[in-house]
Amino acid sequence: MSNTNTGGPAFPYENRYEHEGMTLRDYFAAKAMQGLLASLPSDTTLYDSNVAKWSYEMADAMLKAKEA
Repeated sequence: MSNTNTGGPAFPYENRYEHEGMTLRDYFAAKAMQGLLASLPSDTTLYDSNVAKWSYEMADAMLKAKEA
């Protein structure tokens, strides 16, 4: 996935170090993944690559909606 819109830092702060932390896109993807995994029955078989791909697709949709 090569989305260039990261949404910027999820938790922006200013200090003397050049470390911004995770992007808003990563934060949205993590939340989407958390919701997906929490809502599935425990006997569901998941494939890691599909879960990650879906999570970032949801994050991209959230960033697009945020721009509107």
